[in-house]
Amino acid sequence: MDALWADGWRHFGRDFFRYSVAPGDDGGVQTIRPLRVPVSAFLPNKNQRRILRRNADAEVRVVPAVVDDEREDLFMRHRARFTSNVPESLRDFIPSPQPDRAPCECVSVEMRISGQLVAVSYLDVGDTAVSSVYAMFDPLHSRRSPGMLTLLEEIHWARAKGKSWLYPGYATHEPSSYDYKKSLRPLEYFDWLGNWKPLDP
Repeated sequence: MDALWADGWRHFGRDFFRYSVAPGDDGGVQTIRPLRVPVSAFLPNKNQRRILRRNADAEVRVVPAVVDDEREDLFMRHRARFTSNVPESLRDFIPSPQPDRAPCECVSVEMRISGQLVAVSYLDVGDTAVSSVYAMFDPLHSRRSPGMLTLLEEIHWARAKGKSWLYPGYATHEPSSYDYKKSLRPLEYFDWLGNWKPLDP
C-alpha cells in the first residue's frame, strides 16, 4: 500500500485507480494532484487551531473501520450536500464486507457530540504511511468544520503511530471544493512523472 500511494494510486474496496485529469464542473478539464503531508513536520495553522478549540467538547475516537446502520444514516445526511453525482450509499466507497482489514488495515475517526455521531473519516494504514479514504459529516454541524477536524485527528493519530506520511487524497491544480486540503502545511504533490514536489502556498 505504501508503494501504491507513493505512485498516485487510490482505492475504494478492492478497486484501485488513478487519473491525472478529470471533467470540471464548468465543462473544462481539471488537473488532478495527489497530495501528501510529511507527518512529523506538520503544524496546524491559525484557522486549524481555532477548529480544534471549537471542538474541544467533542468526543473523538479512532476505532476499527465498520459500515453499519448508524454510519449509513450519517452518510444519507451527508449526501444531502451534493447536487450532482450524488452517491447512493457509503458502500460505494467502503464496499468491503470487512472494511477494517481488506485490502489493508483501515480505521475510522469518529466524532460525537453528546453521544450523537456527527462525523466519520476512514483511514487506511500502511507500514510507513496512512491514506484518507472517505470522510462524511452531518451538515447541521458544518460550523464546527468536522471534515477538517477529522483530518487533523488523522494526522495526530499517524504521528502517534510513527508514520511518515499522510495522503489526504486528490486535489486539483485549479480551484475546487477540495481546496481545503491545500491548507495543510507543509504539503507535497505528485507530478505524475514519479516525483513528489513541495506545493507552494
